[in-house]
Amino acid sequence: MWCIYINQINIAYKNPKKILTPTSGFLYEYSHSLNPYAGCSFACSYCYVRQSPIGLFRKQEWGTWIDVKQEVKEKIVKEIGNLKKKKKKVTIFMSSSTDPYQPIEYKDKITRSLLEGMIDMPPDFLFIQTRSPLVTRDIDLFLQLKNRLRISMTVETDNELIRKKFSPYAPPIQARLKAISQLRDNHLPVQIAVAPVLPFSKKFPETLSKVVDRIVIDDFYTGDGSQGKRTEKLKIKELYDEKDVEMWYGENTHLLTVEKLKEHFTTDQILISQEGFKPY
Repeated sequence: MWCIYINQINIAYKNPKKILTPTSGFLYEYSHSLNPYAGCSFACSYCYVRQSPIGLFRKQEWGTWIDVKQEVKEKIVKEIGNLKKKKKKVTIFMSSSTDPYQPIEYKDKITRSLLEGMIDMPPDFLFIQTRSPLVTRDIDLFLQLKNRLRISMTVETDNELIRKKFSPYAPPIQARLKAISQLRDNHLPVQIAVAPVLPFSKKFPETLSKVVDRIVIDDFYTGDGSQGKRTEKLKIKELYDEKDVEMWYGENTHLLTVEKLKEHFTTDQILISQEGFKPY
């Protein structure tokens, strides 16, 4: 292992023995999760990983460190191959505790290497969760996996001021919408994850309806893996204006959002929390 510092982010290059992790809990319907990196420089204020073991035990502020995994192509080919030899179904969620297209991916291309490995040894299904427009770089590889793939883009709000308050280091909303449109134009299976729901305008449902026909809704109570307890520890409620708390921070936020989306989506196009992240 060796380390460097870039823009005050501690970057360590590591060579783990394995890169696929058996799943449980929220992702129990997948066989494995896959994280090209540990840590995430997007550093979203509400990220539940801040309250997970990897976030708590590192003793460094979330967003200030990244572990880059090495020799990943060889590992993914070997690990999927071994599972297939045992006639096991391989369904992968990428990623559960990092963004596979965070800025360091521009240079290190760990996610792209993993995809190249999966072209050689395809899983039964691959789900990609990101909030980065960089995802469009890999359209050439996605097209080779399209029958066993879904790409999910996080778009929590259409209000840039809200986005900057809750996730100032994440990509702008319009760039994400443009990226998902480009993926859709290439006939790739896509969805938008309004996860977590943040305050949005009346035009938001219509805006989303122009780029996708599948939406998943998640809020702090349905989606942080602890019925909102992790989020409470992060003191996210303090980021809300007092007038927004009742509507946008509560156990019924996802239900209110569904009602707003129904103006432009059919009921079967709107999925709630875990349902929207299942394989296939």
